[in-house]
Amino acid sequence: MMKTLYHLSFTFMHVYKLNTHPRIINGFPSLLSYGSIRFTSTISLSVDMKRCNSFISMLCKEGKIDDARKLFDEISERDIGLWTTMITGYIKCGMIKEARKLFERVDSKKNVVTWTAMVSGYIKFNQIKEAERLFCEMPMRNVVSWNTMVDGYARNGQTQLALDLFRRMPERNLVSWNTIITALAQCGRIEDAQRLFNQMRERDVVSWTTMVTGLSKSGRIGDARALFDRMPVRNVVSWNAMITGYAQNRRLDEALELFERMPERDMPSWNTMITGFIQNGNLNSAQKLFDEMPRKNVITWTAMMTGYVQHGLSEEALKIFNKLQAHDGLKPNTGTFVTVLGACSDLAGLTEGQQIHQLISKTVFQDSTYVVSALINMYSKCGELHIARKMFDDGLLSQRDLISWNGMIAAYAHHGYGKEAINLYNEMQELGFQANDVTFVGLLTACSHAGLVEEGLKYFDELVKRRCIQVREDHYACLIDLCGRAGRLKEAYNIIEGLKEASLSVWGALLAGCNVHGNEGIGKLVAKNILKIEPEDAGTYLSLSNMYASIGKWKEAANVRMKMKDKGLKKQPGCSWIEVGSTVQVFVVGDKSHYQFEQLGYLLLDLHRKMKNAGDRPDDDFLVGAIF
Repeated sequence: MMKTLYHLSFTFMHVYKLNTHPRIINGFPSLLSYGSIRFTSTISLSVDMKRCNSFISMLCKEGKIDDARKLFDEISERDIGLWTTMITGYIKCGMIKEARKLFERVDSKKNVVTWTAMVSGYIKFNQIKEAERLFCEMPMRNVVSWNTMVDGYARNGQTQLALDLFRRMPERNLVSWNTIITALAQCGRIEDAQRLFNQMRERDVVSWTTMVTGLSKSGRIGDARALFDRMPVRNVVSWNAMITGYAQNRRLDEALELFERMPERDMPSWNTMITGFIQNGNLNSAQKLFDEMPRKNVITWTAMMTGYVQHGLSEEALKIFNKLQAHDGLKPNTGTFVTVLGACSDLAGLTEGQQIHQLISKTVFQDSTYVVSALINMYSKCGELHIARKMFDDGLLSQRDLISWNGMIAAYAHHGYGKEAINLYNEMQELGFQANDVTFVGLLTACSHAGLVEEGLKYFDELVKRRCIQVREDHYACLIDLCGRAGRLKEAYNIIEGLKEASLSVWGALLAGCNVHGNEGIGKLVAKNILKIEPEDAGTYLSLSNMYASIGKWKEAANVRMKMKDKGLKKQPGCSWIEVGSTVQVFVVGDKSHYQFEQLGYLLLDLHRKMKNAGDRPDDDFLVGAIF
């Protein structure tokens, strides 16, 4: 083999132990000295091109990109392999600009692999236009180049462009077909995906699994199962895809039956079933599987925490988090911290939230916009709005995104600071951030809580005019709540009547307004509609009864309560708590067991008297539990 002499005019400072990289050391036998390798300006090395290429590749993988470049520059005659390795190293280290500079040097050597690496790099960094430009300039393309560009379009949501390019391909391999059917299935074009699948001369397990997943997501679970049963070969991913399909389509019995039949299970198999039970409201079955699981990862623990939070059992979620902390080798991730902070928000657990904040500050997740937004929400829900705003101003100064803005707007909305929310929204717009559906939920809620009716109606009108944002149920619920609080009940009722189908939350917002303003006529109509949707809803009966009582119709109020009793309906008693020092004081409606119950009752009566003397009109109903 021909050898080339290279003179290295720099000192390579990193010292390798003799037994650390035996392969590399064998490639540089002349550098062995006292168990280490050191490059010096006085040593001449005779190394072949292939081994030098491997060494540069290793340095790039270890993140020592500057050392790799120094070595690359010292080699006087470089082949295409070396150029491609160095360019690829820059891309892997996230330095696409440096890669492009090297790629465009006059003396650079490149082939189809080098060009494809650059195209792939731009796709990786979501610069699809630049990738497209380079692809078009390529002097020669192979099937890998075409596949890379098709996949790039697909990853950027440009499915039609991906399909058009696929059709132009001079040759295709199995990867080409799998890439395009995956893209079509993921964006909901399942008919097109199936048409291409049927045209395939050769299929592998990826092809079949992709179609099973796509059919399941589109609701065609029967077709998915038929295809699954036809599969010539299945792997654990195929089984997981079918189980996920059943879970997504609320067919948990079949999901569990398939799960129990699996020839082998991996971590995602268990996580899929647990998540399926949680999403379908079966928390007990999820917990049972969780307890049976031989090994758990952070996704498993986070899924169970999410389940408890979604079911209003945030205290249990915190217990799960504490168990995770005690588990060796497992560390929380972004999702874990967001979930546990949500639990703290629900409980108004400031102390727990602050402790978790301290944990986060010692991890890389302190810079995550999702985590910081969850912290903003937690401090806001715990009454520390000034800390929430400080975190928004300081913690996200250089990396604010839409999630952060939405979180802060929602925080102001929660505390009734409507004008501050509007000001923040205007600032966001001026800085070029485009509002989304979540932004408008926060904005409309802020207007509602602050009584800014005209402003709220203006923003709802703005929302409707934005064709790019779909008006959701939450937006209508906010609008109805806005009108209801302002006493514009007839207007709110007409808005609901104009909807194709109104949900329980929309009707409930109007019933609350009827209750506040004592509008018996509209209130009865609203209650009737709610009971059609949810005939066993105890809260509706109570709201209707309270509405009658508020206008002095005690007989009607009693009749509603009697109907409720006859149906055996009971409303979950109201509960509130406050943390004093390190002790949480809990208060439940009708419960007289608190050791300071009498003193608290007298305190409430005194506050009630002072409010009346100050000219306020407190609701006497709230004092029922305080009268002895």
